[in-house]
Amino acid sequence: MRYIPSSPAERRKLLQVLCLDSVDRLFDTIPEPFRLKRPLDLPPALPEADLVHHLGELSRKNLDPHDSAQFLGAGAYRHFIPAVVDHLISRAEFYSSYTPYQPEFSQGTLQSIFEFQTMICQLTGMDAANASLYDGASALAEGILLAHRAKRRNQVVVAGYVHPEYLKVVRTLVSTLGIELKLAPAGESGACEVDRVASQLTGQSAALVVQMPNFVGRLEEIAPLAEAAHRAGAVCIVVVNEAVSLGMLKAPGSLGADVVLGEAQSFGVPLSFGGPYLGFMAVKMEYVREIPGRLVGQAKDAQGRDGYVLTLATREQHIRREKATSNICTNQGLCMLAATIFMATLGKQGMRELSMQNLSRAEYAKAALKKIPGCRLPYPGPGFNEFVLELPKGATAVHRHLLGKGIVAGLPLEPYFPERKHDLLITVTETNSRGQIDRFVKELREAL
Repeated sequence: MRYIPSSPAERRKLLQVLCLDSVDRLFDTIPEPFRLKRPLDLPPALPEADLVHHLGELSRKNLDPHDSAQFLGAGAYRHFIPAVVDHLISRAEFYSSYTPYQPEFSQGTLQSIFEFQTMICQLTGMDAANASLYDGASALAEGILLAHRAKRRNQVVVAGYVHPEYLKVVRTLVSTLGIELKLAPAGESGACEVDRVASQLTGQSAALVVQMPNFVGRLEEIAPLAEAAHRAGAVCIVVVNEAVSLGMLKAPGSLGADVVLGEAQSFGVPLSFGGPYLGFMAVKMEYVREIPGRLVGQAKDAQGRDGYVLTLATREQHIRREKATSNICTNQGLCMLAATIFMATLGKQGMRELSMQNLSRAEYAKAALKKIPGCRLPYPGPGFNEFVLELPKGATAVHRHLLGKGIVAGLPLEPYFPERKHDLLITVTETNSRGQIDRFVKELREAL
């Protein structure tokens, strides 16, 4: 959307309507010491044509995703998006209601939410799902609040490698609510040790949180972890960071999970410099009245025709604030619609084929990369499309070198775990051809 500034005459008229004598008066509520007293440090204004040319020059400095080999994931995944997704969500009736705050007025919006909920339940093996959430991190925070309310306990055990950025969001939220987070570190294999996790669970534990696949790419044994949580009377929360994995792994609900939540950006939502994302949450029926946000149901009208209704709504806009369970759970309507079209387009077999492609290409990359002298896989157990590669030298410097070659060589783990200076978290999806993988292996071998 183009920016069209107001004219001096229009600004004078606006101030007159507001009974103000200057623009500065608009900022009277900002204390004087915090106001900028000098012009912004910006170059002179450009004509629109020159500005468009300048912005084009700047954009050409970015790494072109079509010309580069990208192996970056860690919660934000690059997958192929069928053309039908963009074609349908670009229709004005969908695009103009990005976040539908009053969905009960639109049968079309309600139907798309109902279908999204249905497919999320099928993938997760759960009884009910909500209309979507802000993102995976806030979904985890909401899931912990759900367990806190349902169990009336103030302790949460986080098992193994849960995404560190998700945990930052959770810590920010629970720090003011008196909820204690207890960490049960992973074992040497990179996966949880059930006995170690069980020893952390007590009669005060509201929930056990485990990620599947976990942050370092390992698959977790959900069933025994869920049993340990249930023995302690706690809710088992499974975080799914890479939703495509649900196309081939057993549904967490069939393994004993009570709440399955996470990030569904992989389902038709493109990567775009940090957002938007698409959180989801699905629960067993016993927790359905604690679920945050909206839940759409199917009903019949007076003539017996199918209709869709807002069955549960726990947002402050709908009920008394003290009764609301919702905090950071805005329904990402357009992203939810994109995911719904994506899942419906692929279908059950297509989702399985997509996940198999991710697994097979990741295994091909693993086999080739571990043959490079000095490189090893510290967690060689079962995984999906991500794995950690340990290098013989600092990963950050190698990563920077390969960027110059047009290769995004995964994610250096040092910023998250300072002791892991040599480790890269590498992601391989169906968008990485065998040629890209071979080139990555060749360039990495030369860089070492």
